[in-house]
Amino acid sequence: MNVYWMLLIAWGAGLTALLGGAIAHIEGSANTMGKRELVHGVNAFGGGILMAAVAFALVPEGLKHLGVWQVTLCFLLGGIVTSIADAWLARRNGNVAQFMAMLLDFIPEAISLGALFVASPSTGLLLAIFIAAQNFPEGFNSYRELKFAQLSSKTALVGLFGVSFFGPLAALSGYLWLSDASQVTAMIMSFAAGGILYLVFQDIAPQARMRRHWTPALGAVFGFTLGMLVKQLLG
Repeated sequence: MNVYWMLLIAWGAGLTALLGGAIAHIEGSANTMGKRELVHGVNAFGGGILMAAVAFALVPEGLKHLGVWQVTLCFLLGGIVTSIADAWLARRNGNVAQFMAMLLDFIPEAISLGALFVASPSTGLLLAIFIAAQNFPEGFNSYRELKFAQLSSKTALVGLFGVSFFGPLAALSGYLWLSDASQVTAMIMSFAAGGILYLVFQDIAPQARMRRHWTPALGAVFGFTLGMLVKQLLG
């Protein structure tokens, strides 16, 4: 499998975020109880799959190539930097936690995808499927979040389309420069894991809960389960 196929696969993994955003656009506002349950459920699903990425992809990859203290430092730094950015955005009435989490998740995993393609294209393809599965609910939630931040539908969708190009760019950088620099990749992934964990508990999980409704929170279980299954397929 050559580098052009890798770039196309990485781009496709990013385009699922746009697909999620397009479905959120078609779905419209959550003006009925069923729609509100759907939105909260997708929020929970996105949080669950992000937790799976931290537990089964980002942190284990860090520990594979770095010492425990190095991973701890990068993880804590990721959480602290993300909390500062989140507070800065909140003071400007801009809550874009899902969008930030999507980038923190997508970029390091795409870098890892590119580095992985050098040694094992089939494993890289499975990782791309994992990334695509993550990006779909994150794109759905990010679109609604960007709309709530007073952006137009067109701007939100163009933003998600733009994010898809981070996939091939990050994958190419991993393929060309980081295939032999596993420690650098591991540091990036550990940093991203800390930022994602902060965002899940600070912003994403609270949005998933509904008073007197219990099914939306099951989305977190389904999301984590999907991540766990894909991790087992990746070996």
